[in-house]
Amino acid sequence: MSCTLSLLLTSFLTLVELNCENLFDCQHDSLKQDEEWMPTAVRHWTPKRYWHKVNHIGQEILSCQEDGVPDLVALVEVENDNCLRDLTRRSLLRHAGYEFLMTESPDLRGIDVALLYQPFSFRPICYETYRVMPIEGMRPTRDILYVMGECVTGDTLHVFVVHAPSRFGGEKATRPNRQVVADRLVEAISHLPANAKVIVAGDFNDEADDPALCFLERQALTNVTRDARGSHGAEGTYRYQGEWGSIDHVFVSTVLLDFVEQTYINDSPFLLEEDKKYGGVKPLRTYNGLHYQSGFSDHLPLVVRFRFD
Repeated sequence: MSCTLSLLLTSFLTLVELNCENLFDCQHDSLKQDEEWMPTAVRHWTPKRYWHKVNHIGQEILSCQEDGVPDLVALVEVENDNCLRDLTRRSLLRHAGYEFLMTESPDLRGIDVALLYQPFSFRPICYETYRVMPIEGMRPTRDILYVMGECVTGDTLHVFVVHAPSRFGGEKATRPNRQVVADRLVEAISHLPANAKVIVAGDFNDEADDPALCFLERQALTNVTRDARGSHGAEGTYRYQGEWGSIDHVFVSTVLLDFVEQTYINDSPFLLEEDKKYGGVKPLRTYNGLHYQSGFSDHLPLVVRFRFD
C-alpha cells in the first residue's frame, strides 16, 4: 500500500476535557442560585469580565492542538446555552465551526455539562441526558450527557460527559454521592452493544484510585489519562494547597484502547502562574478567592488523541 493511500485511510480524532470553572453569564435565572455572578454581587461579574472569560476559554481550547482544532470538547461548569452560543459564535472560537449539545440539570447553581463537536469529523446520530437521582442528604447534581455519533472513518462513538458531586463536606462523607453517579453511568452503558466504542470524560471529583473510579474500571472501562502529565510542570489537572491531583479523567471501553495514541495535560505557560506560597506553578484561575485576576480556570485541559486506521 502506498504511503499516500495509507494516510488517506488514517484518521486522527482529538478529545479535550475541560472544567471551565464557573462559566456564568451576567443574567439572573430566577430558578437557580446564581446571584453571586451578577454585576452588583460580591464578585462584580460584569459583561466585560464575562466576555474576557469566554475568550479565554476559547483560547484555552485552541491551544490544545497545533494542527487544526480539537474534534470533541467535553465541557464542565457551563451555565446555559447562551454561554455556549457566545463561546462558539462570538469568541475566539467563532471561526472554528463548533456545534454543541448540553444538559439542563437540576443542579442548584445551574451549572451543566456540554459537548462541542466538529460536524466534519463527528456527526451526532442521537443524544440523551441521564438524570442522577439524589440519595438521602445529597443535593441535586448534574445530568450525564450521552451523545452517539459517527466519525469520518465510519466508526460509531458513544460519548458520555460527567460532572460528579464535589467533596464539600468531606471526601469520605460525600463518597456515596459520587458512587451514585458512577452507578447511573454504568447502568446507561449497559444498554449499549458489548463491542461499543465508549468514551467517558469529565470532572469526577475523585482521584484515579478512589472507590467510584475503581468501580468504573471493574466495569471494563480503562482510565487512559491516569498517568497524563503536562510538559511545563503540571503533574495533574488541578492543584490544591501545593499538591497536584487529577480529578478530571477520560475512560474508554476495551475495544477503544488500541486506538488511543496519546494523552497529556495542556499546561501551556500562559495557563499557569507561579505558586508563591508552595512553590512551582499552578493553574491561573479567574479568581483567587474574591480577587479577580483575569485568568482561565482552576483546572487544566486534558487531551486524548485517537488514531483510527
